Amino acid sequence: MKVMNEKSVEYLKWRYAVKKFDSKRILAKEKVEGLKQAFNLTATSYGLQPIKLLVLQNKKIQKQLIPCSYGQSQVENASHVLVICIENKIDKAFITQYFKRVKHIRGTSDVVLKPFKESLIADFSKKEANEVRAWATNQAYLALGNLLSFCALEGIDSCPMEGFIPAEYDKILGLSEKGLTSVLALPVGYRAEDDMFSKMEKVRKSIEDSIIEIFE
Repeated sequence: MKVMNEKSVEYLKWRYAVKKFDSKRILAKEKVEGLKQAFNLTATSYGLQPIKLLVLQNKKIQKQLIPCSYGQSQVENASHVLVICIENKIDKAFITQYFKRVKHIRGTSDVVLKPFKESLIADFSKKEANEVRAWATNQAYLALGNLLSFCALEGIDSCPMEGFIPAEYDKILGLSEKGLTSVLALPVGYRAEDDMFSKMEKVRKSIEDSIIEIFE
């Protein structure tokens, strides 16, 4: 167990925000499938999954994203660009659909599900639109963290990005028509050999400064 723990930590140390991808190296299909599974298995508040993942592998479109990514060439040179989106509408129908999935997959009776379902519907009906958006965006960050860890363990390079213009991404990728808004981007692939940032030490606080422990 100790060896496995140390190995996992080494993978996380190996990870960094890639500044230059090798545009000639493409992720194998099974790696992309793994990323999709990791995204879908992310824990979300109430299990509602108010997020969707767009997987982009189209150099022409990727190049179009550079101007609305503040000139960051990673979006063009990466093997794929993952765009994490939030649902624009979290309403009674959306919540009801979740509980239908619970019933279908787990066989839970309506008698058991109804109180929780009605409670969630009532709660969300009282929230302002900006509250719901902030809540959904938090779930997107959970997914990003999950994807970053998965990438590290699978030897996939990545570059988490907040630095882009969502409205432009939405327009180029046709997200508004799907009822979605982009909130995070994650170019993935393999680092270029001449990316100088790959050789740099991580800058982090010491464990003592970063962690607080309370024991009996």
